[in-house]
Amino acid sequence: MSQILDASALLAFLHGESGARVVEEALDGALISAVNWAEVVQKSLERQADISWMREGFSKVGVVFEPFTPVQAEIAAHLWSRARHHGLSLADRACIALAMDRQLPILTADRVWGELALPVEIRLVG
Repeated sequence: MSQILDASALLAFLHGESGARVVEEALDGALISAVNWAEVVQKSLERQADISWMREGFSKVGVVFEPFTPVQAEIAAHLWSRARHHGLSLADRACIALAMDRQLPILTADRVWGELALPVEIRLVG
């Protein structure tokens, strides 16, 4: 079954952190928003990691990169009032918006998401 990858989940996989195996098993067919992909690349660059292989490598194992659509932008904007007290960024809300748009569960390492009353399933890794 397809799932939405939050940046935190993909970063946990890349860095061999807790939950990496769960993420690895979900990669084939998983979707990631271009907004969350930007976060993965930025945080990898901060760690001075080689990113030259990443997009093609993840595509080869079945990860699907999804554009951030106007519909998802509107969903993310509507989530702001509910999510602001939990510190969710625009990237976090973009991930949730993709999941809501596609009606798919989210794989994340961000525990606070489990505290939100969201209309999508949150699957915590780690």
